[in-house]
Amino acid sequence: MLCDETTVDSQYLQTCDIPVREVRLEPLTLVIFGGAGDLSRGKLVPSLYNLFTENELPQGFSILAFDRLEMDDGGYRLLMEQAVKKSGMSPFDANKWREFGRRLFYAQGYFETDADFEGLKRRIAEIATETSDGTKTVVYYMAVPPHTVPLGIEKLKSHGLAKGSRDTKIVMEKPFGEDRKSASELNRILTGAFDDNQIYRIDHYLAKEPVENIIFFRFSNTIFEDVWDRRYVDNVQITVAEDIGIEHRGAFYEKAGVVRDIIQNHMLQLVALMAMEAPVGFTPDFIRDEKVRIIRSMRVPDGEYVDRFVVAGQYGEGMVGGKEAEGYRQEPDVSPLSNVPTFFAAKLYVDNPRWAGVPFYLRAGKRLPRRVTEICLQFRRLPLRLFGRTCDVLEPNVLFLTIQPDERISLRFHVKYPYRTNQLYQARMDFGYRETFKTETHLPYERLLVDVMKGDLTLFVREDAIEEMWSIVDPINERWESRPSKVPIYASGTWGPAEADALLEKEGRKWLTT
Repeated sequence: MLCDETTVDSQYLQTCDIPVREVRLEPLTLVIFGGAGDLSRGKLVPSLYNLFTENELPQGFSILAFDRLEMDDGGYRLLMEQAVKKSGMSPFDANKWREFGRRLFYAQGYFETDADFEGLKRRIAEIATETSDGTKTVVYYMAVPPHTVPLGIEKLKSHGLAKGSRDTKIVMEKPFGEDRKSASELNRILTGAFDDNQIYRIDHYLAKEPVENIIFFRFSNTIFEDVWDRRYVDNVQITVAEDIGIEHRGAFYEKAGVVRDIIQNHMLQLVALMAMEAPVGFTPDFIRDEKVRIIRSMRVPDGEYVDRFVVAGQYGEGMVGGKEAEGYRQEPDVSPLSNVPTFFAAKLYVDNPRWAGVPFYLRAGKRLPRRVTEICLQFRRLPLRLFGRTCDVLEPNVLFLTIQPDERISLRFHVKYPYRTNQLYQARMDFGYRETFKTETHLPYERLLVDVMKGDLTLFVREDAIEEMWSIVDPINERWESRPSKVPIYASGTWGPAEADALLEKEGRKWLTT
């Protein structure tokens, strides 16, 4: 791939032979519904401040928070200053903050109150700066509980704040519904108020640099693309492990569980990226078309399949990082008799010519031994021993794509151990993003916010993909929620219930991590 050495002064915008639409960021107003909430304080405003200090925000930008708390602009600026300092994402610069803080505004209001939306409309008119063509760009960010989103969208539509009034966009946080039926209804409400190219459904996993790099790594390296199929790959494993518990989200988790929290969105998107065919061009819809094709090719499990090849678990008491950890049922807002799973393991299939018969093993859970998100391609074993019976059976080659906490790519292969007779040694070739590029890790929200401003939908999930992903997991949820049996308990600090290991061991395989 040949790239022009000339780049613009931005870490997000560069010139390359892959066609990149020329983008000039115009003035805009970001309206954050739930602007005083946890997401805004912990992620959104600190990310926007970082972008501002790195000169990534357009001239004439403004941020208008809409929330229920009673405060004025000054009170909101003080609240966000404390939040940015607490986040510790970057060194706090008082002069930069004063300049940034002047762009922060606050409007108290309720979704239920029409007068509050009329007030919001007037405030946007006062704050927003016109673009070069005389319009005003407004981005709505729904950082509010999922059950309130439909009402908020309907109010934007009824008060003339959606499509047709100005250049508008809306950013949606997961979860996108709780099953296919509710997701379809949410999509109907969304597309009734906004055009599809105005809707940005965020999955922050997709904005992690190693995730996006899967496409480049695979399709620009012949040595990997030629063996990226059922002829050479024995199995694919994806692990999303967290060492923390539900972190005061008991009420949410009691309704969602691990499948709605992370499998339906993050993990199925990772499967799609790993299994997709080469897009015909590097444009948002071409890439998203290929991902949807993979999701539609995934085998939909029935009840018998769920019982045999899908494992649930719930964390109990144990030790994590040398500290005692309480069980899920002891968490606030959790029923002492809860049967909600916090762990998931499954064998899934992509039924297409490239991947027919290759198992995709997925594993995710809370209170596991360590935090790691990793994709593993295990290649097939050689059919014969290297030197007949005098040599051990060769372990298969393994390719690891580590997404967090350490962004890297590793390949396991074999060499001869020096000065030993016919003794093999399993070596590892390592590539680390930080060591190679000397860059610091940026929050995914920074990249996603810039892409929203640019109008780049590549890393955002499309309506049809949302509904197809629910089609895969709905049978699992239905089976689990209808069964009378108790979910297996695993000790905090372990890799889940024994059934998860047995899922692979009965087929002569094992879970792999770097």
